[in-house]
Amino acid sequence: MTYLEAVYRYQTPPGETELRAIDSIREVYGIQRIQFNDQERTVRVRFDASRMKGAAVARLLRQAGIDVGGEIVLA
Repeated sequence: MTYLEAVYRYQTPPGETELRAIDSIREVYGIQRIQFNDQERTVRVRFDASRMKGAAVARLLRQAGIDVGGEIVLA
């Protein structure tokens, strides 16, 4: 297993409906952790890169109702 972290910026803070949908993303095989940073308006996802790619992670977040933009490059 190769774990990577992807960070995405979002516009609107997630509400109750979106947070419930995020709980279902945690059930997806390969997703290990999801963290929100309200001050920076970012969401950080740790995932198994041997199971999925960053684009699939962004798609899961969008399906949950999170309006993520592009991935932020981590140094």
